[in-house]
Amino acid sequence: MILNEIWFLLFIVIIAGYLILDGFDMGVGILHLALARNDTERRTLLNSIGPVWDGNEVWLILGGGVLFAIFPFAYASLFSGFYLAFMLVLVVLIFRAVTLEFRSQRPGAIWRSAWDVSFFLSSLLLALLLGVAFGAILGGVPLGADGEIVTNLVELLTPYALLIGVTTVAMFAMHGAIYLIMKTEGEVQARARRWLPWMMGGFVALNTLGVAAALLLDLPFTARYIEEIWPIVFPAAALVAMGAVWYLVRQARYFSAFVASSLMILLLIVAAGYGMHPNLIVSSIDSAYNLTIFNAASEENTLTVALVIALIGMPFVLLYTSGVYYIFRGKVVVQADSY
Repeated sequence: MILNEIWFLLFIVIIAGYLILDGFDMGVGILHLALARNDTERRTLLNSIGPVWDGNEVWLILGGGVLFAIFPFAYASLFSGFYLAFMLVLVVLIFRAVTLEFRSQRPGAIWRSAWDVSFFLSSLLLALLLGVAFGAILGGVPLGADGEIVTNLVELLTPYALLIGVTTVAMFAMHGAIYLIMKTEGEVQARARRWLPWMMGGFVALNTLGVAAALLLDLPFTARYIEEIWPIVFPAAALVAMGAVWYLVRQARYFSAFVASSLMILLLIVAAGYGMHPNLIVSSIDSAYNLTIFNAASEENTLTVALVIALIGMPFVLLYTSGVYYIFRGKVVVQADSY
């Protein structure tokens, strides 16, 4: 049983890692058209994430690997019900990668403008799809006794799921703006600083609305927060982290502000995970059909072997990630061979 708990915690950390790292480069994409006003500024935004964006997506692969190997029944159920949504995510991921690589290959204004729009739309759609999927899982899905989720993409677009999707877009835009303040100078940085308070206010308002809607709808993951008092420390700490972001940006401590923003995302994911625990997928048909970290997990020997592999492999992932960020630290400099 302890192995199941360990793997659930690792899964939460991996998903949070993906949202923190790929979240800021999605945010850069969401802000790409509005924040950058000319070709040099847009290349600056692209080069701020150029050396790291593909490495950030390793965390998404890790999350999928954990579901596949550790919680295979949850993996199978999600792909049965979210198949079209996941295929859309895959298409958007591919198209977004192509945009980054193709955009500066030709000097034409029409060519570059078309890819700029593509980068914005693919980043926006990816953030929205991930948020909608997360909102659908929090709200519960029609999971039957056979482990099949009987639904379609349109039915997943509930008002609550769409609200979480829009909130995710706002969160990533804010996170990306903080990253750009840290990585850029001049007009781009000044513009991002001016817009950040509005983005923070919009995200806090949407997130508050999402919490209120979850309580009014009596969604399953809110029950533990109603029955117990102490878990409120997670969302409360996330709110404190938001305040720290504002203070640190005003003090021109941009790296610390980015760390605070990342901590806020981690705390929100931990809060949602604690509310869901021990469930991975909640059935809106009958709670007896819920898939948990126990009935959806692989055999104990698989969990043991996978944990040993993770303990060996994760330090290399962390070393690679930290190494890349260390090598490409500092302000963005656009050169002839840059993106």
